[in-house]
Amino acid sequence: MSKKTDGLSLPYKIRWRLTWLLLHIAGPATLPDHLDPRRRMERERAARVARFQAAHHA
Repeated sequence: MSKKTDGLSLPYKIRWRLTWLLLHIAGPATLPDHLDPRRRMERERAARVARFQAAHHA
């Protein structure tokens, strides 16, 4: 069974969470999803996990 954190190192997860929280607190006001930096981070993280899973389950 795959997880949403497969292929992510601990330092990456810590840095990602801190950046996401900082953007949540001090980032821009609500933006459309395609412009929101938090949503962009979430898409990039999901793509990174998908690449890892594809490489290890192929």
